[in-house]
Amino acid sequence: MPSFMKDELKKKDEEKLEEMKREIDEAELAGEAADDTCEETAEGSHEGTEEAENGADDPAKRAEKLEADLAEKDAQMLRLRADFDNFRRRSAKEREELAAVVTQGILTDMLPLLDNFERALLAEGSDLDSFRAGVSMIYKQMTEALAKNGLEVIDTKDKKFDPNFHQAVMRVQDPEKEDDTIEQELQKGYMAKGRVIRPSMVQVVSN
Repeated sequence: MPSFMKDELKKKDEEKLEEMKREIDEAELAGEAADDTCEETAEGSHEGTEEAENGADDPAKRAEKLEADLAEKDAQMLRLRADFDNFRRRSAKEREELAAVVTQGILTDMLPLLDNFERALLAEGSDLDSFRAGVSMIYKQMTEALAKNGLEVIDTKDKKFDPNFHQAVMRVQDPEKEDDTIEQELQKGYMAKGRVIRPSMVQVVSN
């Protein structure tokens, strides 16, 4: 066989060997890539399973937490209700005790007037002037006792009519006075501790 033919055959054989080698390398690379893909798929599947398991656990945990929070709120509400009931009972008792003290104080201040009325009724042969003086003294004692306990007389002299303090029962004409001026007080009005307990009954100018 001529040498040039041998060289040609050798070259073809080498090319075939190179091609086979490339195919083998490509096959190995493809196999490694497939293995990596399988591993990633397996890891992803495992992670998905864990997430699914955790996801299945989360609602239960959230429900337990909500139930615990609700139980705590219920306990707090019960404690607040009990505290409020105790406060209401204590306040009612304190108001009753305060009202009793105030009542006792007023009655104590009124006792001297009762004594003087009894003395005036038991007095014999008293003339009208002495009786009037006795009644005047009792009236003074009474007004002082009531003022001591917070009673105030509503002033109506030269005042304008105010529905918060006065009750108009008559309207009269008086050209010398402005409209809504109080002309005359028919019955005294009183306040206790700054609050009206009886308005003054008055005549009001209306020209």
